[in-house]
Amino acid sequence: MKHEGAGVEDGQLDSLVRTRIRALRVAQGWSLEELAGRANLSQSSLSRIENGRRRLALDQLVTLARALDTTLDQLVENASADVVVSPMIDAAHGLLRWPVKGDPGMSVMRQRLTDPPPGNPAQMRAHPGHEWLVVLSGTAVLMLGHRRFRVETNQAAEFPTMTPHAIGAEGGPCEILGIFDRDARRGHQKTPGADGSEADCTDTQGYIG
Repeated sequence: MKHEGAGVEDGQLDSLVRTRIRALRVAQGWSLEELAGRANLSQSSLSRIENGRRRLALDQLVTLARALDTTLDQLVENASADVVVSPMIDAAHGLLRWPVKGDPGMSVMRQRLTDPPPGNPAQMRAHPGHEWLVVLSGTAVLMLGHRRFRVETNQAAEFPTMTPHAIGAEGGPCEILGIFDRDARRGHQKTPGADGSEADCTDTQGYIG
């Protein structure tokens, strides 16, 4: 089905798909001959596809997607207009959160920490998931069970959140940027309070994952 302006949009998508095929091939370090062999195409046919001199056929796109280790949906996906994403602001906890459009289960969070993490493993939490963080300024302390790690500015840490953990500052405030998978994000949303009720696990002083 076409609508007004569809000709231009179809032409742009056509060009995008051809450019994407060539870029994926080059990224794999393959010549035209190598990809053509993997996709059961002649080298001249593949060259004409990449250069826009041959019509894009669905069966060929399916084969090319498989040969390039991607999917047809990813190969023909249109360019997103939502390139710039504004954060969701949690002023009460000094947090900025960004959703990851390509993977709705993931999220990115920026936070300022001022207090050191608790030294007692009983005060730490463990939950399913995986977390990656980078220190934007200052020095952070990551507690993983009984182990203590200092993470300096521009250093990063990656760990499974099933290990009891907590993060805080050392020698003054620090800012961190964390990336959480779906399970880790859920674990960071709520944590049991001392009275057994649930409270937000993040604060501006330090957090317990």
